[in-house]
Amino acid sequence: MRGIDEQQERYAALDRVIENYAGEEGQLIRILQGAQEIFGYLPEEVQAYIAGKLGLPVSEVNGVVTFYSLFTTEPKGEYTINVCTGTACYVQGAQDILDDLRRTLKLTGGDTTEDGLFTVKSTRCVGACGLAPVLTVNDEVHGKFTRRDVSRLIRMYKKRSEVKAGDQISERPGTYQEQSPAGH
Repeated sequence: MRGIDEQQERYAALDRVIENYAGEEGQLIRILQGAQEIFGYLPEEVQAYIAGKLGLPVSEVNGVVTFYSLFTTEPKGEYTINVCTGTACYVQGAQDILDDLRRTLKLTGGDTTEDGLFTVKSTRCVGACGLAPVLTVNDEVHGKFTRRDVSRLIRMYKKRSEVKAGDQISERPGTYQEQSPAGH
């Protein structure tokens, strides 16, 4: 019963987002962003719901969702790890790091762990070439990353997910430099 209530609450929140933007021309992306914040991703049924509310073909909504990389049609983990595979990172071993992450997290068929904690993706340049190889975990940039750092990084984020709000984890993975996104 609780799951149904949560789903109804999500659709009610989506209705508010749609009402807020529907009267304005060209607001589909903002509505989709709001929907993704509410649901965590944009499954077909949410896309169809938005299309119905806006009087658009589902194919138009789906076209926008699949065109822009900021949207996802699959559930994402609590922590999304994006490994930069741009030229500078790639030549510094980013592909090996990506492979090690996938192996350590036992990702065989998809990008998200069974427990929903991690999603691992490859991404193009994140604009921090001087810190190559680089990966991001949600909004945190981790530069000068090495294969030795993989286990420590995973352990650190597992601990973070277990810690109650406001608590601090003192462990820092490895020898690489950790930068804020603004510190490129």
